[in-house]
Amino acid sequence: MKPILVLCLGNEVLSDDAVGPTVANRIKAVYAETKEVEISFAPVAGFNLLDFFHNRESVLIVDSIITGKVDPGTIHFFNADYLTPSNGLINSHQINLPTAIQFGKLLGYVMPDKIDILAIEVEDITTISENLTTKVAKSVDMAVEKILFWINTKEKDLVYR
Repeated sequence: MKPILVLCLGNEVLSDDAVGPTVANRIKAVYAETKEVEISFAPVAGFNLLDFFHNRESVLIVDSIITGKVDPGTIHFFNADYLTPSNGLINSHQINLPTAIQFGKLLGYVMPDKIDILAIEVEDITTISENLTTKVAKSVDMAVEKILFWINTKEKDLVYR
């Protein structure tokens, strides 16, 4: 099996969508990768996630989210099992995480037993900027703390809301 993976997603030049790479850089500054844990940033989604997942026991995805139900900067923590696969696909860009996982299994990928998600509520993912909005930037340190806790305790059934 490959090491546990913390996979930070996003786009470095779309304001709050850069929260994933920002978190990845912050984790790498305070945590030395080991044979058991890998920290990665990837600006990908859908089918492109499958190679990252293949042959791993556990994965933590770090990404931005807009629910509109809580304030920007709120940290959500949940298991990928709580997500619903896409019902209809027009193109590969519409493939969400649960659908990609299902396809991966059908294609013979050895998928992780656990895929957890730490998502930070954001407010702006359309402005071309390398800066996070103030509320989102303030949540980065807490997100890093939660990720380090996830790594160090390996208690992957935690649910923060």
